Amino acid sequence: MGINTTALAARYPFFTPSEIAAFHQQFTAIDKDNQGFVHPSDLSALSTKSGESFQAVTAKFSALQLVDKNGFVSFDAFLQAVSKVREEKGGSTDRDDKKIVLHGHLENTTHTINVDEKESFTVHINQQLANDKDIKSRLPIDPRSMQIFTEAKDGLILAKLINDAQPGTIDERVLNVPTAGKKSNTFQMTENNNVVINSAKAIGCSVVNIGSQDIIDGREHLILGLIWQIIKIGLQANIDIKVHPELFRLLEPGEQLEDFLKLPADQILLRWFNYHLKKAGHSRKVNNFTSDIKDGENYTVLLNQLAPEFCSRAPLQTSDLYQRAEQILVNADKINCRKYLTAKTMVEGNQKLNFAFVAHLFNTRPGLEKLTEAEMAQLDEWLFSSEGDREARAFALWLNSLGVDPFVNNLFDDLQDGLVLLQAMDKVHPGLVDWKKVNKPAPIASKFKKVENCNYAIVLGKSLKFSLVGIQGSDIFDCNKTLTLGLVWQLMREHVVQTLKSLSKAGQDITDAAIIKWANETVRGSGKQSGMTNFKDSSLHSGVFLLDLINAIKKGVVNYELVTAGNTDEAAKLNAKYAISIARKLGATIFVLPEDIVEVKPKMIMTFVGTIMALAHSGVLNN
Repeated sequence: MGINTTALAARYPFFTPSEIAAFHQQFTAIDKDNQGFVHPSDLSALSTKSGESFQAVTAKFSALQLVDKNGFVSFDAFLQAVSKVREEKGGSTDRDDKKIVLHGHLENTTHTINVDEKESFTVHINQQLANDKDIKSRLPIDPRSMQIFTEAKDGLILAKLINDAQPGTIDERVLNVPTAGKKSNTFQMTENNNVVINSAKAIGCSVVNIGSQDIIDGREHLILGLIWQIIKIGLQANIDIKVHPELFRLLEPGEQLEDFLKLPADQILLRWFNYHLKKAGHSRKVNNFTSDIKDGENYTVLLNQLAPEFCSRAPLQTSDLYQRAEQILVNADKINCRKYLTAKTMVEGNQKLNFAFVAHLFNTRPGLEKLTEAEMAQLDEWLFSSEGDREARAFALWLNSLGVDPFVNNLFDDLQDGLVLLQAMDKVHPGLVDWKKVNKPAPIASKFKKVENCNYAIVLGKSLKFSLVGIQGSDIFDCNKTLTLGLVWQLMREHVVQTLKSLSKAGQDITDAAIIKWANETVRGSGKQSGMTNFKDSSLHSGVFLLDLINAIKKGVVNYELVTAGNTDEAAKLNAKYAISIARKLGATIFVLPEDIVEVKPKMIMTFVGTIMALAHSGVLNN
């Protein structure tokens, strides 16, 4: 049943139309019979979300005689009661329709979501997933409503969005897809959202404060934040020199390629934007995705430079910024790049939506000249020397999963001041770090103080019996890759071991041999014959043992009709991908890639098996 939010906002000025749409969506979810009425006792959570106490709202139901003869109230009555409470509290009717303010579960907490971003992200989902066989019947989602948060609850749309952003991340064979006419139950939704949360971590999302239940509960600000992170990761996936070697063109005089590639995606995009402005003979530069693009001048020049046959500079003759912005977007539409932005969000300088628009422009029309043979040779030499990137990426993702601050984008650069390392050590061994001895807060200007922190991390590592012969704090500061990877690996391994130790009966030390013995006994106890001698065992290549191990801790979770002997690399990779997605479905946080299993990378295999062992001992699978 539709509502006229504008008319209701005029009647109840303590609400914006967007807030009314949000609350109506939740009221409708409570009104399961679609009668337009609910019992006042069912409105406790909705009252809290409005920022008013349930007791105050229900008191107004009685005082204003809003309860009908059957003891029920309408949505209109809810708005009237809350409005009266707000009026008596001296609330303001001057409300910002760009934002929806939702009150949290805890007292005195509020969360804000941006209406423009919510609408733009919903349109993105509608476009990207329109042909997906499992969810196309649920699309399009009305961008103006709060429907996206209801649709996200079962995890299916979010899982599909992750695979759209980073194809192949989730093996969709593990997802619970409801049959026609049926909805997923809570258990199925939890499993799907476990896959979503753990896969989001694996592609680089920061999801420290969000869990499966938050998605099921429809926590709007958390879901919208997760959606943006997934979309952003997808947009910037191709801002990569391996995909676009022409990015080599953006190096400044005297700049090393390695230093250029350490730049975050938004800085590379700005560099790209300015490269084209300079080529166009334009005097201005763009330093951000907010104030520098609000007047549309730089966009007009960029589009004209990328596609002069379609995009003229005529918008510069228009003085009204909103009209100019619309003309710019009409030009963008001519080259199939009208996405994410509206004239309103361009002029207002919405950072996220402008970033998305520029990233989409780059992905569609990079406009960079191909490299010469000499330039390609120089690039190939660098790419050959960066083969250790996959391991570094896994370690960075693991550090981020601990909730370190700042977020680790480049493992070597972001560990230079020692603070992230020390935070991680304190997470693995709470109380280990004496923070009085640490130079903080970031950013630390002094090289000496950064090295001091790194030296302290080395001292603590040695106290944990790490093998750190010949390594000094200056090696971490100097971004020595081999030594940094060695230290972080030992810390990651210690995290797995400490988790297992905390779950063991006597808190006994856990060795690699103990993990291997447990894995073999668990598999054989389930009736399977596969096994492993060590984490370098070449038979692990097929992925079969890992699937047998997962099935042994949760009988029936593996569909063996989907499992092959893994005799070819392609078949083995499918098995590995299936094993990783099932592990995440059960709640495991792992950063192994299918390639790590197929290539039998012993460090990553150890973390996989150790995490499965911890999951088995945690008791969560018994629920």
